[in-house]
Amino acid sequence: MKKKHIIAIGGGGFGRNPRHNKIEKYILEQTRKETPNILFLPTASAEDKNYIVNFYTCFSRLNCAPNHITLFERTPRLDGIINKADVIYVGGGNTKSMLAVWKGWKIDQLLLKAYNKGKILCGVSAGAICWFEQGITDSWVSNLNVMGCLGFLQGMCCPHYQEELDRRPSVHEFMKKKESMPGYAIDGGAAVHFKEGEYFASLQFYPDSFVHYISCSNGNVIEEKKEMILL
Repeated sequence: MKKKHIIAIGGGGFGRNPRHNKIEKYILEQTRKETPNILFLPTASAEDKNYIVNFYTCFSRLNCAPNHITLFERTPRLDGIINKADVIYVGGGNTKSMLAVWKGWKIDQLLLKAYNKGKILCGVSAGAICWFEQGITDSWVSNLNVMGCLGFLQGMCCPHYQEELDRRPSVHEFMKKKESMPGYAIDGGAAVHFKEGEYFASLQFYPDSFVHYISCSNGNVIEEKKEMILL
């Protein structure tokens, strides 16, 4: 049977610079295929045109066949497109809105089937936290919130951990108030790779970017900085 893979990216990558492709190459390598099919879901950004252009600009230069799904225009038959993909990459944006739209189209169910078939699931920011039980999200303009996500992976995930000033103190506060379960805080330029639902490796593709496992004991927040693999 194929292994189940999820790669959660804290920020950065082709969305910021389509010529930066270190984490993208790593993701494609996990397929062990010469020309894998990669499918982009830009739902969280409301299918931002520039974001989609960046996707194709990046992946058209790599050994793969890129494609994307639109849900805000006339939508194709989703099950066939998702079944054909070897990699499904979820973009950043508004996590809460994305999950609501996905539920309407039953994409959450299709992604679970894809995961169980061994397709590689990955994504950045909203596309990282969506796979966990909980995510720390800025979907609301006023402040960060803890929200329930798909639950393919156990625990919590917070992206942009040290690149946005309010992330670290907010996560610590959520932990102390027991509003958040333990989990992974991921910097922009870093990612976490899970295999079979278990932690496998932390990846660094920007300098000084890290992954922390955050927990709380007796009211004290514990940050465990993970050993990083430099891409």
